[in-house]
Amino acid sequence: MNLKPSISDYTETEFMDFIKHIYFVNGSFDDDVLNPLLHHFEAIIEHPAGTDLIYWPEVKGLDAPEQVVRIIKEWREANGKPGFKAE
Repeated sequence: MNLKPSISDYTETEFMDFIKHIYFVNGSFDDDVLNPLLHHFEAIIEHPAGTDLIYWPEVKGLDAPEQVVRIIKEWREANGKPGFKAE
């Protein structure tokens, strides 16, 4: 997986693929593979909930990759942060 320096370097589709990769790695590999992905996720999303968006969402059912992307996108827009690169 090619990790990019900021969220605005990802298209929404690429970021969705990144999150799906995290879910896959979480169920298939050791923490030494997962942890760098989670650290990168937290660093580029800048959302105060960080990885809680994946592991402990505020509302049950909002941990699906599509929901995580939607929450991040809406939060970034509401807080004047740059969004995803155009598709």
